Amino acid sequence: MKTKWALLVVHFILATVLTGCESIAVLDPKGPQAQTQANVIWLSIGIMSIIVIVVCAILVYVLIKYRDSKLPKDYEPPYIEGNHVVETIIVAVPVLIVIFFSVVTIITNNKVEATPEEYKGQDPLVVYASSSNWKWHFSYPEYDIETVNYLYIPTNRPLDFKLYSFGPITSFWIPQLGGQKYAMSDMVTTLHLAADEAGEMMGRNANFSGKGFAENTFHVEAMPQDEFDEWVKDVKETAEPITEAKFNDLLKPGHLGQLTFTGTHLNFSPAPEGENAGHHHDSSDSNMDSKDEHTEHDHQSSK
Repeated sequence: MKTKWALLVVHFILATVLTGCESIAVLDPKGPQAQTQANVIWLSIGIMSIIVIVVCAILVYVLIKYRDSKLPKDYEPPYIEGNHVVETIIVAVPVLIVIFFSVVTIITNNKVEATPEEYKGQDPLVVYASSSNWKWHFSYPEYDIETVNYLYIPTNRPLDFKLYSFGPITSFWIPQLGGQKYAMSDMVTTLHLAADEAGEMMGRNANFSGKGFAENTFHVEAMPQDEFDEWVKDVKETAEPITEAKFNDLLKPGHLGQLTFTGTHLNFSPAPEGENAGHHHDSSDSNMDSKDEHTEHDHQSSK
């Protein structure tokens, strides 16, 4: 009776939990890079499932065929040194599996790290995506606008995200468009993406960066180019310009809603690339460097 009730409870819990499940973002791709990664995930799941089924079938076969009840009481197993065929199989199969997945990984990594094949030759939309505790700042140099904690992108156009951070190392990730890539304070990394379908998506920081990490997310919306152009026009007509003082205030730790500005912080706080590569963004670090230089100069003068 207890077993019956236990099974009923388990079935009820499974039915309740599975009913509320949403589609897994990485398996619901909206772009070519994410589609490639989803294909690799499904391939991995398929191969691992076959391996599990085969191993379990062999286990059941061995347990039944060589069970103790079939043997006489005085049976003593013969001494054997091993079966060379079996040993070859149990070594060769894992090696072949590792080689196969290594080749797949190299091919797909090269594919997702480059501009999507179908978009090569097109001018990409360059977006500088920088993080601070615990916000995301998106600068559109082509349109001279900037947003905070939300990202609008056109469909059917290559996207080049220039990633860096004003604080600790973070990780830029839009699961339905592609894999994550790190954003660091003294260098710019580039992530190539594209959106094939219009719709809303979720983006987030996938690297732990302090107590506000859990809410370090941003809204993403992909739309046709004409709708994107309308949004840009509306921003230029209604948004306030971003100033250095306002931007420095945004860099203070904390959470914010979605903000929109004309202009970008790149004009007064450029990304760490080119001649700015390796420069610290933290003003306190700059002040410390300046003080150190003055101290060293004074010390040399005293000599």
